[in-house]
Amino acid sequence: MTDKTMTDHAVIENPETDSIQLERALEAILMIADEPQSLVSLATALSVPVKAVKAAIEGLVTDLDGKGEGPERGFELREVGGGWRFYVRERFDSVVADFVLTQNPTKLSQAALETLSVIAYKQPISRGQIASIRAVNVDSVVRTLVSRGMITEVQTDTETGAILYGTTELLLVQLGINSLDDLPHISPLLSDGTEGFDVDAR
Repeated sequence: MTDKTMTDHAVIENPETDSIQLERALEAILMIADEPQSLVSLATALSVPVKAVKAAIEGLVTDLDGKGEGPERGFELREVGGGWRFYVRERFDSVVADFVLTQNPTKLSQAALETLSVIAYKQPISRGQIASIRAVNVDSVVRTLVSRGMITEVQTDTETGAILYGTTELLLVQLGINSLDDLPHISPLLSDGTEGFDVDAR
């Protein structure tokens, strides 16, 4: 750990009196987090008491919801599956979706197509499970597919808290099929019909 890192990490010397600095540190972590973060994991990352993190989270929620001194923000801090994560405020979903669709080319990379195939056949499925099947990190690819509207968060694993993904209606439209039941069976495409998928996969 460098001297700068140690200095930066120690800026929250007293979380009880330096609540604003703690809130900003939590913002920074949650801004780049792909999964909901529990109070314990956040407290551990910042080396501060869980009680202080809980109070800071409540302060952030109040601030983002416009119940403090500032206006309501276009995104919110939401508790999902026992953890906290930033989300676009629901009424702006269509605005963000329209923007994303106009900013991104329609062609998907080979990695995105392979990941999309795994999700289509195995949904609901977590990023960790996808990575296990593909044997590569899929974080950025999953974010791309979500931004393109091809997949979406469908639920949270009750045991691990991991977000589970599934395909959207847009994928069906792009493929020209009515339902996932119309997807081709994968058994003839695999050496033994089971590699990377369950025996009863489509």
